[in-house]
Amino acid sequence: MLERLRALLAGVAEREEEAAVAGAKVIVGLGNPGREYDNTRHNAGWWLLDVLAQRWGVPKFRAEKNQAVATTRVEPFQVRLIKPLTYMNRSGSVLVPLKRMGALDLGKDLLVLVDDVALEPGRVRFRPSGSAGGHNGLKSIEQALGTKDYPRLRIGVGTKPPGADLADWVLSSMPRGDRKLVDERLPELAEAVETWMRDGIEVVMDRYNR
Repeated sequence: MLERLRALLAGVAEREEEAAVAGAKVIVGLGNPGREYDNTRHNAGWWLLDVLAQRWGVPKFRAEKNQAVATTRVEPFQVRLIKPLTYMNRSGSVLVPLKRMGALDLGKDLLVLVDDVALEPGRVRFRPSGSAGGHNGLKSIEQALGTKDYPRLRIGVGTKPPGADLADWVLSSMPRGDRKLVDERLPELAEAVETWMRDGIEVVMDRYNR
């Protein structure tokens, strides 16, 4: 009897979750949990999520299993901000339940925010799809979704010096001047995310990729 009740409650929770996500805009920022990673290049996606949350008056992210989630409404859209708490190479696990429910239109309702070591600080690229380019977080998302066709925003964090170890580079803090270039761009990128929600990836690419 108890097991049956648990199953019923689990089914109700899953239906409620599906209803909450269906038609919502889901924005996933890639990064690593822990204070020691807050200011590292790999956490640029989290930096923008925090700016979005502040812009939209979201008080805080709440921990849910393997992710930190903040939900709000940016008319006319329900919006779900997600920080994976799995460390970078397992980031895609947060999207597995959404894919299983079939509640997410990958082409128009999902946006992944990610650092890019091929772009100088302050430069960005919106893309409708593409390869992971050696980024472990994008590799994990691609594996979880079974496709490369999902929109992403690449945030430049500075090109790796010749001979430098990539892991050390992305897990290092940016020089103050470089970080300032990124921080100064974040409010504009928050506007760009709102443009993406309203008008789609092609419009935002034309307007903000430069």
